[in-house]
Amino acid sequence: MIELNLSDLIENKAIKIDLDGTDVCVVRQGNEVFAVADLCSHAEASLSEGEVTTGRIECWLHGAEFDLRTGEAVTPPASAPVETYSVIIDGEKVRIG
Repeated sequence: MIELNLSDLIENKAIKIDLDGTDVCVVRQGNEVFAVADLCSHAEASLSEGEVTTGRIECWLHGAEFDLRTGEAVTPPASAPVETYSVIIDGEKVRIG
């Protein structure tokens, strides 16, 4: 588990964190924080380098989009989901893992 400060997360700006040796993409949208595997299931590109839209993150390489809540691939060329991670917000603290 890793702990971040909510105020350190910029709205709609993805960051990459290391969670026990696994790269995880973290996104804040409003009062919610999402965490998904950082690798696109289609081309293994870093999702944290992609564009964030409402409830989704887009892979910068081929444009596949993933649902931040479920990890499901919502646009081609990706068809397989990415893993999601537990997020707990407790005041200013965000716990991922």
